[in-house]
Amino acid sequence: MDYWVAALWTLLPTVLVSLIFFFVLRSIIRADRTERRVYAKVEAEERAKRGLPPVASSSTSADS
Repeated sequence: MDYWVAALWTLLPTVLVSLIFFFVLRSIIRADRTERRVYAKVEAEERAKRGLPPVASSSTSADS
């Protein structure tokens, strides 16, 4: 029984740090995606105000 308790205590910090890392990284990626979406919307509104044609959207970006 002591062996399994020791094994659990050994693995617990790694699992917890991995979960924290996962959720932080996921929130960063979601925030970036949301920011890009909002920026594209604002840019489209500004182009429409100035009478410019909309920017052609592509599935691949030069940023990637």
